[in-house]
Amino acid sequence: MKITGVETTIYEYRMARRRGDANSPSGRSRASGCVLELTTDEGVTGVALGGGGALPQINGLVNGILVGEDPRHVTGLWQRMVERYFKGGHDGIANDAITVLDQALWDLKAKANDEPLWKTLGASNRKVLSYASGLDMPLSDDGIYEYYADMAKNYGFKGGKLKVGLEQDADLRRIERMRDGLKHATDNPALYVDANEYWSPKQAIAKVREMERHFDIGWVEEPARRWDFLGLRRISDAIKAPVCAGENLDTLGDFLPYFHNRSADIVQVSTGMTGITCALQLADAAYGFELPVTLGGSGGYLNAHVAACLPNFMIMEVGEPEPEDGVYTTDIRFEDGYAILGDRPGTGIEIDHDALAQHKVGTVSFGAGPSPFGRRPGAGLWEFPPTDEEREAAAADDDDFVPAHVSRNSAKV
Repeated sequence: MKITGVETTIYEYRMARRRGDANSPSGRSRASGCVLELTTDEGVTGVALGGGGALPQINGLVNGILVGEDPRHVTGLWQRMVERYFKGGHDGIANDAITVLDQALWDLKAKANDEPLWKTLGASNRKVLSYASGLDMPLSDDGIYEYYADMAKNYGFKGGKLKVGLEQDADLRRIERMRDGLKHATDNPALYVDANEYWSPKQAIAKVREMERHFDIGWVEEPARRWDFLGLRRISDAIKAPVCAGENLDTLGDFLPYFHNRSADIVQVSTGMTGITCALQLADAAYGFELPVTLGGSGGYLNAHVAACLPNFMIMEVGEPEPEDGVYTTDIRFEDGYAILGDRPGTGIEIDHDALAQHKVGTVSFGAGPSPFGRRPGAGLWEFPPTDEEREAAAADDDDFVPAHVSRNSAKV
């Protein structure tokens, strides 16, 4: 089997619900994606989701390294792609390109084995413990309850993660609403909170201590900036809840300060961190430090395949248990709070090319790209609750809303 080329398609769609965090309390209602299809001379195609902002880098790696190679040599090809970016480093756009190609290579390897990826990776248990994640800052208090109640009643989720950070009283009230919704599945739900790097270490300590007066917090995610490994350690030492961090790091080198300084009690790992190959390395490194790992949301629930084979895996994030963009299907399903891995060869992702053609775009519209509004003014410096304009936009579900601090031109993707 030899690689012959690559096809990429960018698409845009309306999400099932409006989503945002402390940096974008108004949220957004549209999102985008990219389907990558790595072709071979045997008619087998490797499928991956992502990399829409890295198309030049993807094409360069395919034409310069992958064409003519056997896709089953995944680890060696991954190493060659990483070494190609040695001088400038393989973070950022380079990471996005290698990530999506590595995912497609693993899909091809598992298909060549005629087995699902989780078996190719060595897992023996197809059940992956998961929690509900609302990306719910734009939701009303009632909306918070309804989302988590639905996830508990229909899919059995017994834990949930709430976006926090802007208003202490509102955070406390909304954590309670999340807990009440999850009680449809259990009397003692796991309660996680996520500040999305909005606080300074001092702010985080004060705010989380207040939360802990009222609730048993399962973890506090990204309570300070990703590179502030000393600040994260200060937070961990000052609160009862574990600090969960690493989501926005890309490489093993990025994580070394976390490991050496015990900055995170729970390490976030993802197939978006230079691909499945690097995710396995990161999880192994965390295992060497006796640290548990959690995996975030992923297109096609790809992270579930990796989670199933990790001895230090804790729990996985799920936003929508059913694919919402309509361009692909997966044989992973959710029940009783678990992702149940299927038996389709590869990652289990199959593209609906008719639907993809309907959603295809030449360029992504404003606000539909990843994190289009950047970091909120005042983050880590002072209190900045949502403005009336932002509250109105969240309630009205306005596709065209742009926060006052953001230039429309500067936010295009």
